[in-house]
Amino acid sequence: MKRNIYLYLFIFSALIALYLAVSGNNREKSYQGKVKSLEARIDHLQDTVQEVRLQNLDMQYFSLENNDDALAYYDHLELEDPSRYISDKLLETNEKKGDNPLIPYEGMENSFKINKIKLLNHQWLIADFSDGKYWGELLIRYELKDNLGVDFTLMDHLLYTRSH
Repeated sequence: MKRNIYLYLFIFSALIALYLAVSGNNREKSYQGKVKSLEARIDHLQDTVQEVRLQNLDMQYFSLENNDDALAYYDHLELEDPSRYISDKLLETNEKKGDNPLIPYEGMENSFKINKIKLLNHQWLIADFSDGKYWGELLIRYELKDNLGVDFTLMDHLLYTRSH
């Protein structure tokens, strides 16, 4: 009788060990599959990050900040950030009551004001304007003078016919 109890305990222990070995093996295979899946996702994300970096570099091509030749025009002025300075000067034209004087349209809903600005080089910038419902874009020539004054000249403009 004592021998049968030891036999049953041995068989029961062997079954538990077998169960643990099989479930551990299955768990390992599952984890390996998840690891491979995550590695594939990481590779895909790294490729996507590289694509975004290239797109970002492409978008920055026409940008004063990345144009050393254009920035050389401002070396003698000792401006820390010429792009910011010129953008701020252009945004100051919004402070006048009514429509911005550089925008050749009358606001339909409110006054037209300049929203976004992108300096292309040391002479040109593009700007987005809106009255809250209608919007358009401006191509502006600018000149930063030695006394840090900025002259803006409207070169071209467009107003979109559909509202946001």
